Amino acid sequence: MNEKASTSNEQVRAAEVIAACCLATDLGMGFPFEHGLHATLMAQRLAGLLGVDPETKSHTYYCCLLTYTGCTTDADISIRIFGGNRTENITPVQFGSSPQMLGGVVRAVTPPDLPPHRRAYEIGRRLPRAVRFLKGGPHFAALCDVAEMMAQRLGLPPSIHRLFVYLTERWDGKGVLGRAKGDEVPLPIRIGGVARDAAYQRLIGGNDHAVAVIRERAGKAFDPEIANAFAAEAAEVLAAADAPESAWEATLAAEPEPWLTLQGKEIDRALAAMGDFADLLSPFHSGHSAGVAKLAVSAAERCRFDPADVERVRRAAHLHDLGRVAVSPRVWLKPGLLSAGEWEQVRLHPYHTERVLSRSPLLASLTEIACNHHERLDGTGYHRGVSAASLSPPARLLAAADAFHAMTEPRPHRAALSAEAAAEELVREAGAGRLDPDMVRAVVEAAGQPAPQVERPAGLTEREAEIVGLLARGLQTKQMARALHISIKTADRHIQNAYRKMGVSSRAAAILFAMEHGLVSLGDLPRTPAASHR
Repeated sequence: MNEKASTSNEQVRAAEVIAACCLATDLGMGFPFEHGLHATLMAQRLAGLLGVDPETKSHTYYCCLLTYTGCTTDADISIRIFGGNRTENITPVQFGSSPQMLGGVVRAVTPPDLPPHRRAYEIGRRLPRAVRFLKGGPHFAALCDVAEMMAQRLGLPPSIHRLFVYLTERWDGKGVLGRAKGDEVPLPIRIGGVARDAAYQRLIGGNDHAVAVIRERAGKAFDPEIANAFAAEAAEVLAAADAPESAWEATLAAEPEPWLTLQGKEIDRALAAMGDFADLLSPFHSGHSAGVAKLAVSAAERCRFDPADVERVRRAAHLHDLGRVAVSPRVWLKPGLLSAGEWEQVRLHPYHTERVLSRSPLLASLTEIACNHHERLDGTGYHRGVSAASLSPPARLLAAADAFHAMTEPRPHRAALSAEAAAEELVREAGAGRLDPDMVRAVVEAAGQPAPQVERPAGLTEREAEIVGLLARGLQTKQMARALHISIKTADRHIQNAYRKMGVSSRAAAILFAMEHGLVSLGDLPRTPAASHR
């Protein structure tokens, strides 16, 4: 089977991708990792106790996983209104009474550490705007719209993604959008609402607190039959989140059959949706992941990567900034210098990307590329500070593509660079030994700029750098000469010149230099038909 046929027939469970997206929403909301998985397990247990039909149970599963898929919506607006933590203050009371909700908003509009007089002033200034933001409707309509679109792009059928229209509705009809009340609210949304709120209340005050809150909200925000069923069997429902096995494995095992699957382009569409979810956090990053993916694929093809690596580069590019949602939008939107603490948050966003991707076998195969996009060949990158020997050619290419594309986008602290200026800066980074020169050349050309002359480390010529790359691949002088169509004497002269410039006197030292400075990839030989399956 050829590579293209293999790719088009690739399949993955939709739940695998959707559960990974749920992990990302945990980060975006500031929930404990796997909180959404725990809530989904509880929702499935509750649905079983209610004796719902298989379709309702299946719909409840996916809706609960994706409840907070719109959490990055309007982040740039909300940080100008709320000075405190919305999740800690508003999420606990979002299904409460009007006075409870108002109290949560008051607590959220200002940071808790302000002096009393300053806090009173800020509350008076911010509260009216906060109330308009939460009661006006557009924000909640956007939450529902984004969740519906994300569910659709993640591969869910219309019977499921259309349910998200009712995501913010209440049993008593007092939801902000007023789209439904009572039994008009789809049953999966009603079950998921109780499970999600119970899971969060449990985090705040334990099992008894969760039961008391759900009982109080029966007949108000929540369907009384569902709320009372939860309260009556709370121990069993809450225990679903305490399974001894991995929450990830338990969640996949809980998916009702028949399992939904994604195939070929559906997989790519779902991964692109996850990248857009991350980019929605800041208007300065809108379209970043998709733009990096397009540039990286074009550059990978120029580098003559095999089709499988081109696909991995594209997918990793869509996902590389997924961990950015773990960092407060205040940091991404700050116009001035970052504090040490803020910079540490930024440095760790590739780590959070890895946390999200590592559970799924499909996504875990992309982590080496996706999570190294801020690493540099000389070890000065982040978050691990690894050097060239640990960075594959696809990872180096994504690093160059991400750097170029980011420079051509505006940021709060600077204007966008022109493509010409970005290309010059990328070439300087390569000359300083931080980015792979060949990947930089491919990215610059893919961006429509003239092929740059990139200075090789230690002043090596192009031919000398290529010789060192072949040497690192284990070729002897005669083999190098044959591969490059030059004489053995010429090949030996290049080797000696390279040794002198690198300041080494042995093959082992030359190989170490090649690994450190990203020259190994230059030693890749053209593939013969017999070797094309490798």
